Amino acid sequence: MSHSVNDWIAKRTLAFDSSGIRKMFALAASMKNPINLSIGQPDFDVPAPIREAACDAIQSGKNAYSPTQGIPQMLERLQADIKEQYGHEDRSVFVSSGTSGGLVLSMLSLVDPGDEVIVFDPYFVMYVPLIQLVGGVPILIDTYPDFHIDLDRVRSAITPKTKMILFNTPCNPTGVAASMEEIRGIAELCDRHGIVLISDEIYSRFHFDGPARSPAEFNPQTVVIDGFSKSHAMTGWRLGYVHGPDAIIQSMIKLQQYSFVCAPTPLQHAALAALDFDMTHHYLDYQQKRDRIVNGLKGYYDFVVPGGAFYIYPKVPSGTATEFVSRCIEKELLVIPGKIFSQRDTHFRISFAASNATLDRGIEVLRSLAC
Repeated sequence: MSHSVNDWIAKRTLAFDSSGIRKMFALAASMKNPINLSIGQPDFDVPAPIREAACDAIQSGKNAYSPTQGIPQMLERLQADIKEQYGHEDRSVFVSSGTSGGLVLSMLSLVDPGDEVIVFDPYFVMYVPLIQLVGGVPILIDTYPDFHIDLDRVRSAITPKTKMILFNTPCNPTGVAASMEEIRGIAELCDRHGIVLISDEIYSRFHFDGPARSPAEFNPQTVVIDGFSKSHAMTGWRLGYVHGPDAIIQSMIKLQQYSFVCAPTPLQHAALAALDFDMTHHYLDYQQKRDRIVNGLKGYYDFVVPGGAFYIYPKVPSGTATEFVSRCIEKELLVIPGKIFSQRDTHFRISFAASNATLDRGIEVLRSLAC
């Protein structure tokens, strides 16, 4: 009796499609001279001293498994920094294999089948599939048109099955930074209702209009996910970290033993150099890129000025975002349609993590398509 290989594939994988962003990466590789404003990674390289520290770690034999939770030097440094920032008695940290690894482990550790997880739409592309992967139920709260959180809508969405709220600021894909009222409100709401709050803070260094704030300041039970991928351009190094109540962190470390095992050992040693390297000039450069794209598209598109990250999320002039992106591709401009991040297909994501020359080329094409 013959069987189809497709019959063997676990049903949990059928709930979602491959990442539309990864498909765009493949398309970019096939084009000769694309105007690539689709990639969510910095256009600068890992600073030379940090690269040299990685090479030194490899050459000096720091290539074996590390402890699952991370090398002691990294843990001690991160724990000291976190203690200084928050002062919480019950806040532990471990090193994850990227912030994506941290998200995976947080879902596996905290969400049981049938649990509801509140997500704000638009959302980072990984959120909904990860919730579905562990049997959770995504509850989407629409934040259009200004992409700010209406706390009354959050209260109305809470049910006895609500287990978690996923919070991300500055936000991917919109670039919008939550207000202090939103940050404190979400923190206190989760505390009051006994809901787990996951704060994805990977873009916290790219915060243009004042210092970034965390809901962990107002709710000590908040689980914070952060890392080096965006702040130091280490997207391929897969180094993140997670901190929160010790019982949750220990559960995540236990699961990391049976999944990722540990983050890359030599790169953990190199990241110690990253913690002391001043990246301020890069962040200021990205604020200028934000202003460049905002001024270039002002009067042509309807958008909310991003307060952080390196994205802007304009509304398409007509039709669907999928149709509009097809027109962009014909002109060798790569951007991402909104349906990748949302129930709506009315907006598109531009990444301004690109050279100024590439941004200017993209602005020119987008202006030509605005009518």
